[in-house]
Amino acid sequence: MELLLWLWSQLRSCGNNLPALGIALTIFALLFDFLKRRKSWSRYPPGPTSLPFLGTMLQIDFHNPHVSFTQLSKKYGDVFSLQNCWSNLVVVNGFKAVKEALIQKSEDFADRPYFPLHQHLGYGENSEGVVLARYGHAWKEQKRFALSTLKNFGMGKKSLEQRITEEAGFLCSAISSEKGCLFDPHFLINNAVSNVICSLIFGERFDYDNKKFQRMLQLFEQALDEEAGFLPQLLIVIPWLLRIPGVQQSIFQSQKEVLEFIDELLKEHRATWNPTQRRDFTDAFLQEIEKAKDHVGSSFNDNNLRIVTVDLFTAGTETTSTTLRWAMLYMLLHPDIQCKVHEEIDKVIGRDRSPLMKDLANMPYTSAVIHETQRYGDITPVGMPHMTYRDTDLQGFFIPKGTTVITNLSSVLKDETVWEKPHQFYPEHFLDADGQFVKREAFLPFSAGRRACLGEQLARMELFLFFTSLLQHFTVRLPEGQARPREDGHFATTVSPHPYQMQAVPR
Repeated sequence: MELLLWLWSQLRSCGNNLPALGIALTIFALLFDFLKRRKSWSRYPPGPTSLPFLGTMLQIDFHNPHVSFTQLSKKYGDVFSLQNCWSNLVVVNGFKAVKEALIQKSEDFADRPYFPLHQHLGYGENSEGVVLARYGHAWKEQKRFALSTLKNFGMGKKSLEQRITEEAGFLCSAISSEKGCLFDPHFLINNAVSNVICSLIFGERFDYDNKKFQRMLQLFEQALDEEAGFLPQLLIVIPWLLRIPGVQQSIFQSQKEVLEFIDELLKEHRATWNPTQRRDFTDAFLQEIEKAKDHVGSSFNDNNLRIVTVDLFTAGTETTSTTLRWAMLYMLLHPDIQCKVHEEIDKVIGRDRSPLMKDLANMPYTSAVIHETQRYGDITPVGMPHMTYRDTDLQGFFIPKGTTVITNLSSVLKDETVWEKPHQFYPEHFLDADGQFVKREAFLPFSAGRRACLGEQLARMELFLFFTSLLQHFTVRLPEGQARPREDGHFATTVSPHPYQMQAVPR
């Protein structure tokens, strides 16, 4: 501090001496940067050398951050530190370290960092939704309400199973209309999966030829792309850059259009709302808003309704639809595995009735293929960032309260000390010597602990019913001479397949 005061006095004494003023300003800026980046804690995790002002940002490929994290872990260990400008981050790699953080010390790592760049989307105090909400009363209140309300509307029950089965029938009909021609299954699958969560939130589904809804699904994927890359990470730590004219409009336009679409649906819903009825999740939330209108600071408010709706839409659409697209791609690339799934479906279900969740217990190979798709597809490689709720220790390192923590889930799903063939699509990872399904402790595609994915139960049901319905009705394949689709993925918060086409031949 004394040195900074001395520098300030020197700056003032420079007066009109521009060269001296420039030198003094440079020294001041470098010293200020050094003090901001200096670590005074003992046992803090090691990490790469931090450059002035940018920290370690140039050492990360933000279009494939999980790959960069895995490479750095080989040099600095499973727990290492980074700096985005002056923001401290700790990256946790490998099953052992991630398990300690998310499961054994779940509350220590239960908080979320503050994202000031999301203020322009309506995020704020008591309006943080569920996914990005800080760990506290509002988050606990919204999580408890979301889980109980979705359960009341069928999540985990026979009624929702029937709804998914019905939607799977619509999807199979839409695919049949392709008449064995090459087609891209991307938005058909997205639409089908999204209809399930839409029926819970809004009480309605959208036809596959609904141009407005198709546009919304496209905008939603573009919104995920807007979060990827170097610039969004820079804006997180230097949010005042958003004040530069045109920045907000150029990089977050899709997110705003998605919210406008949600606002329109909520407006239509509110117009037909009857306070004495509960048709769906939105009705239930509106009832809570009415109850809380005299309670200042309640998380049940109009703005939070739209944000919670986006959270549920995201949790109920993106990861499941992306996983199903990977599953179809892997069936194209591994026809021998597809054949074994067909045999098990024919044996247990046959071709005359729809799949049921109770069939899962008798279909170990199909279950193994779905789990391996989630593992190898690596759909959410880094998950959402955590923040330490209190000072804590991890793997012998000290991590202070308020530190952003990134869990490299990709390094868990492909941990070479856990999986026999981590870099191959190998369903036998989930089968014992007798061909029976086995759970694997390192299978964490939904993350774990207090911040595990809200939609996990719904996703498991959808993955089984949609996947088995599709393979019950079709053989997916590539025509003779068709180029082999790419097996690598595209990172934009989630990892999705590059566009591909397939034939779906009725069985």
